[in-house]
Amino acid sequence: MASISLQNVSRHFGDFAAVDGVDLEAASGEFVTLLGASGCGKTTTLRMVAGLEQNTGGRIVIDDEVVSDAARGAFMPPEKRRLGMVFQSYAIWPHMTVFDNVAYPLRIRRRPKDEISQRVKLALKLVEMDSFAARPAPALSGGQQQRVAIARALVFEPRVLLLDEPLSNLDARLRTQTGDEFRALQKRLGITSLYVTHDQTEAMALSDRVVVMSKGRILQIGAPEEIYRRPNNRGVAEFFGSPNLIAATARASRPLADGLFSIDVEGDGWSGQCQASEGFSPGTVVSVMLRPENMRISDGDAPAMSWKGEVTASVFRGAQRSLSVKTAAGPLNVDISAFAHPAVGSNITLVADEAAAWAMAT
Repeated sequence: MASISLQNVSRHFGDFAAVDGVDLEAASGEFVTLLGASGCGKTTTLRMVAGLEQNTGGRIVIDDEVVSDAARGAFMPPEKRRLGMVFQSYAIWPHMTVFDNVAYPLRIRRRPKDEISQRVKLALKLVEMDSFAARPAPALSGGQQQRVAIARALVFEPRVLLLDEPLSNLDARLRTQTGDEFRALQKRLGITSLYVTHDQTEAMALSDRVVVMSKGRILQIGAPEEIYRRPNNRGVAEFFGSPNLIAATARASRPLADGLFSIDVEGDGWSGQCQASEGFSPGTVVSVMLRPENMRISDGDAPAMSWKGEVTASVFRGAQRSLSVKTAAGPLNVDISAFAHPAVGSNITLVADEAAAWAMAT
């Protein structure tokens, strides 16, 4: 399978930079997700890899082959890049059967009938749709249509698979199921995949690495757990859920064996230890991130990293209950067991798991 390399890639529309100096390496067989809000440049980046948009700066290399180089004016058209693409809308032709939809990429390449039949059957079997080959495409569910779109993208054995929000039209349960099925298929085939989504949970569950983008630039690249637990900045932290970002002052820093630092911090009526990617000088003002699931209601203990406050909101979410608590450090969010139900207006003490506390520059 192929690797993907984006080297200082940009796409300008007049004075507007939709993508601005992106550097990204995707290894052979890797599943990389471009994640960000609408307008962040993720789809434009994907379309430049596909050849549907031409980069105005930098170069794009697929499997050691330069497919686009703005400085040299080199540009390989999409049909010669051997890339499979799955769109948000599925792009299933309603007048064709499932077999004919999947066969289409091979027919326009004028492959022999026997080869087409063999490859289509194999592709449909991969996505467990072989028993639906003769069915009209409109008679399929949304999840089944998405499987057909994936089979069509795989049928001509592409070097890379590109997916642009492929699950966004499915309901929540089917989106999770289809995403898990596709990830299992991608691992089995070992095909390099570049995936675009605005759904944080989807990106966490599917990816080997996540690329968080904003305003055409990359904010952070890393494994899902690394980005979630150790964001580079507030922008990345705030993109995932409703983190608590609490102002504090660094009092001391000590290096740890894994390249991180242990930071002693002190806030308004509280203190404690947290980790950071850099050592902060004493007196530096920092933001301490605590995810809602890493806080709990005190059962009598009151360590240094704790906050007294008043419950201002309580939302039942099925598996958990989300509380908003007014404290001297500001409003804090906490996720607790759904069976716990402190009343709105009651006073509680929140306790944080210091191992999950993360300090960043403000």
